[in-house]
Amino acid sequence: MGLFSLTQELSMDLGTANTIITLNDRIVVNEPSIVAMDNKTDKMVAVGNKAKMMYEKTNKDIRVIRPLRNGVIADFDACEQMMRGLIGMVDIGHRLFSPSLKMVIGVPSGSTEVELRAVRDSAEHAGGREVYMLFEPMAAAIGIGIDVLAPEGNMIVDIGGGTTEIAVISLGGLVSNQSVKVAGDDFTADIQDYMGRQHNVKVSERMAERIKINVGAALTELGDEAPEDYIVNGPNKITALPMSIPVCYQEIAHCLDRSISKIESAVLNALEATPPELYADILRNGIYLSGGGSMLRGISRRLADKIGIEFHVANEPLLSVAKGTGVALKNVDRFSFLMR
Repeated sequence: MGLFSLTQELSMDLGTANTIITLNDRIVVNEPSIVAMDNKTDKMVAVGNKAKMMYEKTNKDIRVIRPLRNGVIADFDACEQMMRGLIGMVDIGHRLFSPSLKMVIGVPSGSTEVELRAVRDSAEHAGGREVYMLFEPMAAAIGIGIDVLAPEGNMIVDIGGGTTEIAVISLGGLVSNQSVKVAGDDFTADIQDYMGRQHNVKVSERMAERIKINVGAALTELGDEAPEDYIVNGPNKITALPMSIPVCYQEIAHCLDRSISKIESAVLNALEATPPELYADILRNGIYLSGGGSMLRGISRRLADKIGIEFHVANEPLLSVAKGTGVALKNVDRFSFLMR
């Protein structure tokens, strides 16, 4: 790209929890989907990790916003500013002019026309001249390395921050799909609620997320995978006196059971809608897990035991959708399933 290049190609996984941008097959931005705004001017103060450091710690002059909820844009203006800020982090070299952007963006498969329009408008306002959208399970399949154009059935379960995307893919299309609003954010909320009810301790969203990362599990018996107990510090809900509570993975597996059961039901519903020939392919190939939720300890084993089909966790589950959008960007002419 030279001084006079007028177009820059970027792909983006616009996630509820994290936004990942790739440029020339490289991940150049991997930041939380959070923006901090000045209450007086409505201007962006910080974005990504810097904004996350402010989350739940602000004063009256600053508000910290997660613009996406359940995989869709909840705050249009904040999302646009967040996208501008994250795109601004990309090093595009020395140019005489700001280039227009050609973009491929991953979106939930259950998105309505209104929600798709909101993503497209935000991208265009952030500098996108040519904007394509790609359903996240399709992007995850491409990122894992599956030939999505082949006449063969493959099933993807992408457990993100706001939604779990479940799809059967064949011949470049979604044969059956389920998009359920149960995912990583719900796991975090379950932990917050459990700590309050069971231990009478008040924990923040960020603390609940740390509990999920350190002792989160889908099974009460993990064997050698079992993590050490995690010490949670916080105020007593009634007295406000400080408390230190050790939390074990069995407790967290118990409190996440209901949410994981909903994901199991959604997978079974998608399989029920799958034609027999494609079902046979899935039985032979197994089901692929991606997204941050697939890193929950024991979840692949629990799903396999429940459904009777082997589950494979992607090598880099957090990056599957981002990698897939990057490949799609190079194959815009060949991938007819891209949406404009």
